[in-house]
Amino acid sequence: TEAVSFQIPVETQAQADRYADALSAHPEAEICGWVKDSYGLSWQIVPTRLVDLMRGQDRARARRVFDAMMQMKRIDFAAMESAARG
Repeated sequence: TEAVSFQIPVETQAQADRYADALSAHPEAEICGWVKDSYGLSWQIVPTRLVDLMRGQDRARARRVFDAMMQMKRIDFAAMESAARG
């Protein structure tokens, strides 16, 4: 079930894309960096930079990054950084 998922921390867009390409067997289920493999297991592809952008005192920046991420199927590092800058 979707009650269990695995996280994969990534440092670059290339890593995120490689994992998404390798694991995603159900493109229609992709959302916010989550992919579902051929066994139905869910994987969260989590940029370490996303965690950095969501932390700290700047709550407006965190909200912009979160809102941008919620619009993504696969994580887009450039869009994430753009949202952080406002």
